[in-house]
Amino acid sequence: MLLDIAAILTGFTLLIWGADRFVTGASAVASNLGISPMLIGLTIVGLGTSAPEILVSAMASFQGNPGLAIGNALGSNIANVGLILGITALVAPLSVHSDTLKREYPMLLAVCLITLLLMLDGALSRIDGGILLIGLATIIYGMVRIAVRDRNSDPLESEFKTEMPETMPTRKALLNLFLGLIVLLVSSKLLTWGAVNIATTFGISDLVIGLTIIALGTSLPELAASIISALKNEHDIAIGNIIGSNMYNLLAVLAVPGLIAPGSFDPLALTRDMPVMIALTLAMYIMGYGFKGPGRINRFEGTLLLLAFIGYQTALFLNSQDKTTPEPTAQYTISNDPHV
Repeated sequence: MLLDIAAILTGFTLLIWGADRFVTGASAVASNLGISPMLIGLTIVGLGTSAPEILVSAMASFQGNPGLAIGNALGSNIANVGLILGITALVAPLSVHSDTLKREYPMLLAVCLITLLLMLDGALSRIDGGILLIGLATIIYGMVRIAVRDRNSDPLESEFKTEMPETMPTRKALLNLFLGLIVLLVSSKLLTWGAVNIATTFGISDLVIGLTIIALGTSLPELAASIISALKNEHDIAIGNIIGSNMYNLLAVLAVPGLIAPGSFDPLALTRDMPVMIALTLAMYIMGYGFKGPGRINRFEGTLLLLAFIGYQTALFLNSQDKTTPEPTAQYTISNDPHV
């Protein structure tokens, strides 16, 4: 048990470090190639912060634990909105001015609904995985068009430019990129191994482990990025990180178990976890869109999001406890009545 816990903690630590190296290297390479900061931020950085979820889901699926991969995708989205956006709004109330983000809100809602439709039959097939990957390519193409068209007028451009790493030689950037990728692969394997062992020991389903421990751990890069961006008054980046990560989680992370380990999944993912994810996404949309002006997520709304996340995690814990508690053994007594 101690070895499993150590594997999880080490895996999380290396996962965060590897993701940071990967994103830094990829961003520097793209910058050296003359790609605009906004395009780098919307695509490379977004995919980079979702790299932990993608690799953990791939490892889990290869090991025959697709439930962990599905839980990771849905749980990370729930954590991104409830925990990360909630805490970020408590630290610094968020104002949204970017027209780009206002276009990404409906895109995220559309991705949620498409994912729901694909999961309604209670299984993820290779066809479903292929559809999700096509959706990912479509979303990236759309983001590229938006970035190219609006790079001179959107406030995101200046925010991303501020956040781009200092000039880094291409050789050093490539070293960071490949080193980060290797560490991501090793740490995701270590993390998955420890999590599956703990789930087996306590009789907890892979889905619940993915929704809780794994989702929280793989969402740490988004938490750090959003809080730092909010403190720097880069509110559009703070919310953009969450929207982009959630789209990538559904389209890239959820596609992995469908492609690698297709088959049925725990019905609770559809009846319990998917509705919570969609409800939180709608709440973020209503709070931050700004129907009559700039959107704003204040501390009170951040508190509501955080309380919703805590309530959901508590319900998961209580439900898993009920399932792991053995039922009382029936007591039998010997009767002297000959007719018994």
